[in-house]
Amino acid sequence: MKILLVEDDPELAKVTQRLLRRHNYIVDIAENLAVARSALLGSGYEVVLLDRRLPDGDGIELIRFAQKHDHACKFLVLSALGELQERVEGLDLGADDYMVKPFEPEELLARIRAAERRPTPEVGRVLEIGSLRLDCDTRNFYVDAEAMILPRREMVILEELMHGANRVVGRDTLENSMYGYDEQYESNTLEAHMSRLRKTLAARGCGVRIHTVRGVGYMLREES
Repeated sequence: MKILLVEDDPELAKVTQRLLRRHNYIVDIAENLAVARSALLGSGYEVVLLDRRLPDGDGIELIRFAQKHDHACKFLVLSALGELQERVEGLDLGADDYMVKPFEPEELLARIRAAERRPTPEVGRVLEIGSLRLDCDTRNFYVDAEAMILPRREMVILEELMHGANRVVGRDTLENSMYGYDEQYESNTLEAHMSRLRKTLAARGCGVRIHTVRGVGYMLREES
């Protein structure tokens, strides 16, 4: 995986780059927003590690820049700005994750692995099956032209199933998408959410069914 590290502290940048390279990541360094903008336009980075206090502005501006240029990647903010309001602001403005400096190397690696498991945003893409439609930009569901509102975890399940439509999506994939790494859940929780989701899809006349592949996972298919 290719990572862009946006950090103006040369020593911290080099130490972080060496850490990530030891774990087989390809890492480029940008010391300011101007260099980072050029790098984003020229290379296919999957994850951006982003400082906020940069010589030419707030690193959050790079997220807006990426959105404006339809560049799909995941942003993990690494910042000394660690107050609750600052963390909330960063996440609300588009960051996928937020870590406060100083951070532990093992936690950074774990957060990057978690980012790898999440689907990359698909700018401008719409998924359709039956009369069900998913706008990948907004993550909103529609049945024909009418919005369909779902509880958060059922929304995440359906999103995973639509991305893998007509293919089996494993239980582990669905459970990992529903919960953070530090959250606990019961073994039958997925089945309970799946049951409610099936009822919702049938009641709304979506023209799709969720099939159970026993011992493996689930598959979303259009009804014949």
